[in-house]
Amino acid sequence: MDLLKYSISPRAKRQLMILLNENPVLKRIISMGNPDLAKRAAKLLLWKHIRKRPQVHYYLSKERTRELFSKLTWSDYAIIRMSNYLKFSGIFYEDLNMDEKKSLSDPMLMLWLAYNKGIGGAKRDFFLDMVHLFRQARSTKTRRRPSKEDVIKWMEHHPSGLDKNLIEIREENKNRIIQKFVELHQTGFYKPSSKFFFAPEATFEEKLKTVNKWWNQHQFHLRYAIRDYNTLNYFLDNTLSEGKLEIFEKATKKGLPFFINFYYLSLLNVHRVEEFIGSDMPIRDYIFYNKDLINEFGRIVAWEKEDQIMPRVPNAAGWFLPNDHNIHRRYPETAIFIPDTMGRSCGGLCVSCQRMYDFQKGHLNFNLDKLSPRGNWVTKLRQLLNYFESDTQLRDILITGGDSLMSSNNSLRIILNEVLHMIERKNQQNELRPQGKKYAPIERVRLGTRMLVYIPQRIDDELVEILADFRNRAVELGVKRFVIQTHFITAMEITPQAEKASEKILNAGWMITNQAVFTTAVSRKGHVAKLRAELNKIGILPYYTFSVKGYRENRYNFATNARLAQEIFEEKIYGQIDDSELEVLLKSNSLKKDIRELMIKNDKPFLSTDRSIMNLPAVGKSLTFGTIGITNDGRRILRFRHDTERNHSPVVAKGDQVIIVESKSVNDYIQQLEKKGEFVGDYETLFGYSMFITEKRKKLFSFVVLNKDITKELNHIKNTPKAALM
Repeated sequence: MDLLKYSISPRAKRQLMILLNENPVLKRIISMGNPDLAKRAAKLLLWKHIRKRPQVHYYLSKERTRELFSKLTWSDYAIIRMSNYLKFSGIFYEDLNMDEKKSLSDPMLMLWLAYNKGIGGAKRDFFLDMVHLFRQARSTKTRRRPSKEDVIKWMEHHPSGLDKNLIEIREENKNRIIQKFVELHQTGFYKPSSKFFFAPEATFEEKLKTVNKWWNQHQFHLRYAIRDYNTLNYFLDNTLSEGKLEIFEKATKKGLPFFINFYYLSLLNVHRVEEFIGSDMPIRDYIFYNKDLINEFGRIVAWEKEDQIMPRVPNAAGWFLPNDHNIHRRYPETAIFIPDTMGRSCGGLCVSCQRMYDFQKGHLNFNLDKLSPRGNWVTKLRQLLNYFESDTQLRDILITGGDSLMSSNNSLRIILNEVLHMIERKNQQNELRPQGKKYAPIERVRLGTRMLVYIPQRIDDELVEILADFRNRAVELGVKRFVIQTHFITAMEITPQAEKASEKILNAGWMITNQAVFTTAVSRKGHVAKLRAELNKIGILPYYTFSVKGYRENRYNFATNARLAQEIFEEKIYGQIDDSELEVLLKSNSLKKDIRELMIKNDKPFLSTDRSIMNLPAVGKSLTFGTIGITNDGRRILRFRHDTERNHSPVVAKGDQVIIVESKSVNDYIQQLEKKGEFVGDYETLFGYSMFITEKRKKLFSFVVLNKDITKELNHIKNTPKAALM
C-alpha cells in the first residue's frame, strides 16, 4: 500500500494549517518546487541554528553522555529531533505493529506533499506532533516542572490497599467470594479434593467457616483458581459488561489461557463506591484481556531475541547455554535459572506476559498437576548449576520462572541446597587457580516472584525458615546479597496480607526489591510515585520501572517512552537521594524502619531507588534513546543504545543499537489517558520528551568491585576478537 498517494483528512489539514501559520519560514521552505529542495533548505537553516548552540553541536558530534545531556535546554531537544528527522529521512523501518511490517519516516516529504498536493498519507497525530515540535524549538522558556506539592496531590488521587475503607471493602469481597464458592461447590461444579473437602454432615454455615480457614492457604487459591470467563463473572456478581464478556468469549475461542485466583480477585472493586471509582483500573488492565491482544494472538512475534535458543548455537547475545529453557543470559555477570518444577508456572496471568508468544503454541504453564519435578530432576539440576560453577564471570543467579515461589517448599529447599553446593565447589576450585585466573565468585542470589502480590499466603513459616537457613549458610561462603525480586504495579496491590508476608521475608534477612510495569493505567500522574511511597512503607525498595515491551499485542497497555522520561523529570525527581545516604541500607537489620527514617531525614515523600528502562531485544535494559523518525500516523521511531554502565557481551557491545517503532502516537496515548479520567493539561510537556540517557544505577544494587585475582576472560561465549571484559 502506497500511503503517500492517500489524501489527508480535514482534521489533519487543520493541524497542518496551524503548523504553517505559526511557522512562516517552514511554509516558505515547503513551497519550493520539489521535496528535495525543501529538505536541503531545511538542513541549511537548521545548521545555522545548531552553530549558535555549541552544546547541541557537541552532543550531536560526540559520544552521548549523561553530562552532555544535562546541559541541553528544552529547546535543544527539539533542534536535535529536527536534525535526526532530516538525517534519517527516507528510510523504511521494520514495524511489526503494521501488517506491511515496514513504516516510512520522511517528515519533510509528507509535509511537502500535504501542502502542495493534499496527499502524503500523513494523519492528524503526525501534524499535531509537528506543531508541538516547532513550538518547543521556538521556546525560550524552560519546561515547567510540577512542584513537590503537585506530585503529592496527584499521589493522593490513587488509593492504597492499606487504606482502612478499602480493607473493609475487600473483606466484604472475600466473604462474597467464599459464599459463592460454597454455593457453587454444592452444585458439584468442583471435583473432589483430598486436601480441601467438607465433612458430609457440614451445614452451610460450617462450610463458610471451613473455607474461611482455607483462605489462608495458598494451595486453596491455586487449586480453585478461575479458568473461564463465565465463572469469573459469577464471582464478580455478574458485573462484567456485555462488551467485556464478548472480549473474553473471543479470547477463549482463540485459545488464550485464563487463570485468576480468589485472593487477587478480591482486590477488584465490584460495586460502586464513590471514593474508589476507577482505582482498580491498573489491576483490571493487567489481568483482563483487551482487543489488541486478542486480534494479534496467533501471530505474536517474539520480542526477547536472546531467549530464542537453538542447540549448540549461541543466543542473540552470543552466549552458549546448556539447553533452550532452563538458563537464559544476556550479561556476563548475571544469568536466569528456571527450574523444572512448579516454578515454571505463575500464581496468575499478566496480559502483557512475554510468554504470550509461547502460549500461541499451546505451551501453557497453568497445567499445575503436570509441573511436578520428574525423578531425574536433582541430577539435571546439578548439571545445570555446573554452568554457573564453570563460568568465569557469573556471580549473580536469578531463580525465577514462571515464579520461583510457585515451587513447593521441598523443591525450593532442594534447589537452594544445590546452589550452596555449587557456590562451595566454585570457591574450592578458585583456591587452586593462580592469581589473575580465578573465576568470579557468586555474590548475589535472587528469587523472582509475584506471589507477594498474587497470593501472599504463600509466604508461610516453613518457607521463611528455608530462606533464613540458606542465607546463614551462604554468608559463610561469601555471598553478600539476598534478594526477593517482586512485582507490584500499583499501591492497590499492597494489602495487609502483602505487608505481613514482606515483613516475614525481611526478618529472614532478605532484601525485597520491586519491578513495576509502566502500563497506561500505571503511568497516570502520581501513580508510580504513590507505589514507591507505599512500597517504602512496608520495607520494599523500587528496583526497575519497565516500559511495556512488545508490538501490537500490547498496544493497549503501552505507555510511550516520552511519558517514562517525563515521569522521571517531573515526579520521580522528588524522591532522588544520594548514594551516600543509601549506604545505611546495605548493613540494615531493619529495612522498614531505616527506609522510613531516611525519608524523614531527607524530607522525601518516597525513595526513587529504581531505574526506568525498556527491556530491549538482545541489547538488554536501557532507556538511552533518541527520536530519529516519525510514521505517517504520528508514532515515534526511537533509536536505543545500550546502558554504558553495565558490562555487555562482545556481541552486544558491537551491535550497540536497536530501532523501535512505538505502537501508538503520543496523542493516541493522551486520548487514552483522558478516557481513563486524566486531565490532559497535566501532560502539556509530554510531546517534548524525545530523548533520554539511562539513569545511573544506585550503588545499593551494584556488584562489588572485583579484585585483580579475577580473570577478565569470558567463556561460554562464541568466538570474537574481544572475548574478555573491558
